[in-house]
Amino acid sequence: MAAQPERIAVQVAYATPAKQVIIPLEVAAGTSVREAIEISGLLDRVPDVDLAINRVGIFGRLCALEDPVHAGDRVEVYRPLRIDPKEARRLRATAKPGQAGRR
Repeated sequence: MAAQPERIAVQVAYATPAKQVIIPLEVAAGTSVREAIEISGLLDRVPDVDLAINRVGIFGRLCALEDPVHAGDRVEVYRPLRIDPKEARRLRATAKPGQAGRR
C-alpha cells in the first residue's frame, strides 16, 4: 500500500476595500501556489481574479505561481494597483492643506 502524502495547512487570501476572503485548507506537501489557489475555490468565488494578471505572494512577499507552499503559509492574491504609488504621493503632496486624503 502506498504511503499517503504529507498534508500541510495553508491559507489563501484575497481582499478588496469592501471585503476580505481567507480560505483555510490542507494540501499535499509540494503543492504549488497556483494549485493552492485553484484548490481553495477562490477563482470560482471571485471571478475578477485572473492569475495571468494578478500578482501573488506569501506573507507580503511576491512569489511565482510555481513556487511550493509550506506549512502555515498565507498565499495572497493581489489586486492591480489603481494608481502608481509615486503618482499618489505626488498628488498628496500637491493637494491643498486640509484636502490631503480626500478623493
